[in-house]
Amino acid sequence: MVEKLKELGFNSYEAKVYLALLKKYPATGYEVSQLADIPQSRAYDALKSLLISKVVFSTKDKPQKYSPISPKELTKRFKRQINSTIEFLEKSLPEVKEDYDEPVHNISGYENIIKKLKEIIKSSKESIYLEIWSDDFKHLEKYLSAAYDKGVDIKIVAYNGFKTNFGVVYDHEGAKELENSVGSRLIYFLSDDEECIFGKIESQVIWTKNEQITFLVKEFIVHDMYLLDVGKNFPEQLKYFYGAGFKKLKENILTRNSNNIH
Repeated sequence: MVEKLKELGFNSYEAKVYLALLKKYPATGYEVSQLADIPQSRAYDALKSLLISKVVFSTKDKPQKYSPISPKELTKRFKRQINSTIEFLEKSLPEVKEDYDEPVHNISGYENIIKKLKEIIKSSKESIYLEIWSDDFKHLEKYLSAAYDKGVDIKIVAYNGFKTNFGVVYDHEGAKELENSVGSRLIYFLSDDEECIFGKIESQVIWTKNEQITFLVKEFIVHDMYLLDVGKNFPEQLKYFYGAGFKKLKENILTRNSNNIH
């Protein structure tokens, strides 16, 4: 409780004095110092400060006695102060720089990347779009399942053909081929259309809330889902036009001076 009171602006002695007074009031400065287990001079300094901030009240007795405001009144007061501060900052901070862009951050190391993904999943409220390998999905599965149970819409592109009992899953073949060509498993992750992570999950990824980048990540994932769904429903037609594994299409797009496919 001392640490939490310090988060609200109390110093250690003020927090201990307030808690001591809750145990016994009214109390003299000497009694407070004994209850709080702090030097008497420190107790009086803290009492003086708390009197000024009206967290503590005193009598005119000799010796002077002190009483605290109730815990309910204390928390109500800080809620009002915090809400007022937040409202002011929400209005004023955007005016400092009108064209503010969310920064782009790098996260390195597999454990750090998984930890950040878990953190974002737990805070997701509406939707999650995800492209992921089975090796990495197993570390996130229970967090995604919990998010789904809370009402979060979850759509997944599943490399290596893993299954889930929640969300909508699109199987993506050729995971090993892609991993070998890139040199790593990949991750594409979007939460609530406002926060994304993407990159080589085994080494380093980008994490950002930048609006333009999150838009592009969603477009990438959604278009993969479109193609996978079309491929599932019209496999022979696609193979006829583009070759197995879209070979003709890849050659046309990735090879210089190639002819258009008709």
